[in-house]
Amino acid sequence: MNHPGIAYTALMSCVEKHAPGSFCRMELGASDQPAAGIFYTSLFGWAYSDSPLGPNDYYTMFTLEDHSVAAGYTLRPEQISQGVPPHWNLYISVDSANATANRAVECAGAVFAGPFDVYTHGRMAVIADPTGAVFSVWERKSHTGIGVQRQHASFCRADLSTPDPARAAELYKDVFGWSLRPGEGGYLHIATGDEYIGGIQASEQRKPLAPPHWLIYFQVDDCDSATAKAKEPGQIYSPDQ
Repeated sequence: MNHPGIAYTALMSCVEKHAPGSFCRMELGASDQPAAGIFYTSLFGWAYSDSPLGPNDYYTMFTLEDHSVAAGYTLRPEQISQGVPPHWNLYISVDSANATANRAVECAGAVFAGPFDVYTHGRMAVIADPTGAVFSVWERKSHTGIGVQRQHASFCRADLSTPDPARAAELYKDVFGWSLRPGEGGYLHIATGDEYIGGIQASEQRKPLAPPHWLIYFQVDDCDSATAKAKEPGQIYSPDQ
């Protein structure tokens, strides 16, 4: 999604380390993990591997050209009982999960979980901004996060949908040092350093009853073709099924 006057880089980028304040991981919480795996591997050509989390659970790592591109797991029974729908979790790279969580609370955010260690891979926390949009932060240890972006079937940007963009923006500016630059129709472009990484939708552009949330985008070579593929029988979820 390009916007006039904004140069979003379209070249492939293999990532060895994510700068603080950049999006670094995408993780799917699924109600049907095997079906989700079939959908995304068919749609994007991803490969995947599963690692056990316990007697009945496993964690899926999706890869593109041998680079990490996303992950997935099955929603916990307690999440389902609380009405948590299938969703994508968005992670932001930080130098310190503890310091970031503390700063988020000072900026009227709320810490839902953590900070805690994820084995030897990293340290994380789950945070909500003052308007209720949830995201996670990731302090790298052995796992950097996604290893490729800005090419077909890889993450390219994320947008925040919230009824109060100005209030939410203050936390992200204070905690992550983001620059927010005005675009058309009240849209705010998010920049970290010289790189544009996403945006905040104008409140008039969002569905009024939708909860505050982050929406992630995967880049494709042909949007029409990818959409048609997603709509093939058995591929896409329908509330009428």
